[in-house]
Amino acid sequence: MTLTAPAPSPPTDDLDLPATMRALVKHHAGEGLAYDDARPRPTVGPRDVLIRVKKAGICGTDRHIWQWDEWSASRIPVGIITGHEFAGEVAAVGEAVTKYKVGQRVSAEGHITAGVDYNSRTGNAHIARDVKILGVDRDGIFADYASIPEDNVWPIHPDIPDRLAAVFDPLGNAVHTVMSADVSAKSVLISGVGIIGLMAVTVARAAGAARIYCTDIDTRRLGLARKLGAHEAFDASNGRKWIETVRRETRGEGVDVMLEMSGAPSAMDQGFHALRNGGTAALLGLPARTVDFDFNANIIFKGCKVLGINGRRMWETWYQMEELLLSGRLQLDDIITHEFPIDRYEEAFNTMISGEGIKVLLSLE
Repeated sequence: MTLTAPAPSPPTDDLDLPATMRALVKHHAGEGLAYDDARPRPTVGPRDVLIRVKKAGICGTDRHIWQWDEWSASRIPVGIITGHEFAGEVAAVGEAVTKYKVGQRVSAEGHITAGVDYNSRTGNAHIARDVKILGVDRDGIFADYASIPEDNVWPIHPDIPDRLAAVFDPLGNAVHTVMSADVSAKSVLISGVGIIGLMAVTVARAAGAARIYCTDIDTRRLGLARKLGAHEAFDASNGRKWIETVRRETRGEGVDVMLEMSGAPSAMDQGFHALRNGGTAALLGLPARTVDFDFNANIIFKGCKVLGINGRRMWETWYQMEELLLSGRLQLDDIITHEFPIDRYEEAFNTMISGEGIKVLLSLE
């Protein structure tokens, strides 16, 4: 049963800001979103930062919410503002906020936790048991304003433009996956070159991967993967034939590292077959259903290390992202393909869903 979010109330603060705002709202239990140009602006608690959103990225999660699949119907409250990838500037701060000031350019980590459980207190807050996600469990950022806890806000470096800062969230997923697998001087397979898979190509190259192989069924994106630095990119729709080529080029062993970004059961199976004995598999892709998987052959007898990757490490991944962007070694311009004003949101979503666009941004400026 889908829960309905409480009807929002107008803000009761006395800030010199509009009382209402534009927002994209999950207005009913079905396909699409609604454009609301009179949504009450969120209020600011003592330790909250009110952010004026300037650019926002459409994520695969937003696509699931738009299409209202089984996962969305079981998780998303009707009435919520969606979205979680963004860049903006501080519009107001709560009375107890000390780290940020009005006018400062910021983004934010979308996984919000009270910071009191075991993982939060031992450097793994991204997998805290009480995590609430922007645009999923609480109002998100497809709106003119968003209120976010101070501890989740990230200052944007002056040399990083808004269009890149707006994709910190998916870039962070790619960076977390690549860095967790220790790819330097190793042969790497990236299984699935959607948005995050393509980002992983340029991140792995910047991180010193010796050779990068990619698989997918989208020939256009396979071509882009080569442009971004892949040694070779294979059409996985032809079965396992490509694995023979990879083994020939890796002393007959297979790749050292497999980064699974697709969530497709067939791609996962192929990826483990291409991984050498004793290799490392980092799994980020989310299967849409339960997977029939050969644990004996793929993991136990192979003796490989398997890493489950979720979100971004707070705040290690963010520092890594910033350094990589400032180094100039990441190629993201060909991945961020389209930008639409928020009132053309339907066109923006259709561009992303059709495959015409890769990473699509919404502008609220």
